[in-house]
Amino acid sequence: MNKTRKIFNYNNKKIDIRQEDCIKFLKSIPDSSVDIIVTDPAYSGMNNKLKLGRGRIVGKYKEKGSSSGKWFQEFVDSEDNYKIFLDECKRVLNKKTGHIYIMFDSFSLLSLGSIVREYFDVKNIIIWDKINVGMGHYFRRRHELIMFATNGNTRKIKNRSFPDVWRFKRIHNAEYPTQKPVEVFQAMINASAEEGFTVCDPFLGSGSSAIAAIKNNCNFIGCDISERAVSMATSRVDNFIKFGVDNLQARSLDSLEQKSFWE
Repeated sequence: MNKTRKIFNYNNKKIDIRQEDCIKFLKSIPDSSVDIIVTDPAYSGMNNKLKLGRGRIVGKYKEKGSSSGKWFQEFVDSEDNYKIFLDECKRVLNKKTGHIYIMFDSFSLLSLGSIVREYFDVKNIIIWDKINVGMGHYFRRRHELIMFATNGNTRKIKNRSFPDVWRFKRIHNAEYPTQKPVEVFQAMINASAEEGFTVCDPFLGSGSSAIAAIKNNCNFIGCDISERAVSMATSRVDNFIKFGVDNLQARSLDSLEQKSFWE
């Protein structure tokens, strides 16, 4: 794999994006150098267990030129692999400021969620209400889950009136599969960050978390194993810093009754 690394500077802050395996990436980061981790791992568990129609959920997406026929390589979410991932997250997170947000689907929460408690102090399970229903042969899915935890510290979130149900519309016809609204990451960072904090995302995808970090005047460091994901994310960040335009999400997907929480 030909590694790609791109560094952007804005308002005396730095955005550092790399093409790398998530574990190797985390191992390259110094101890206690990150204030917040916000991430949406590409779990393989649900794809291995749940099949809809003729194909696997993520496996149906295709990337031209990919030998595997997938958009991206999934994170093998065995317990051993996940513990290595969490151990590295704990090492890089600052003990005084460290907050972590990990996104889960229903299967991965049941299979892996309890392991997070071995490494972090779990404070909340946040529900992301996507407003529009998704696929399903039984009860149709309309939500995802976000586990919020601290790295052994008692640092509070900015505003204790924040709810634990967030209503942001899902993105339809996205250029990148499983692309999350910027507002989902912005809510995490807005609740936990101070200006100048460093935000980390080891599963960068389309770069929504990087855009959210910029909107909150934070430094950012992130990676993805997919060359195409990194290319899309770096182009997106470059365009946003230069022109203030998000070329992968043209409009806000926040619900009207919720906007006051993030202002």
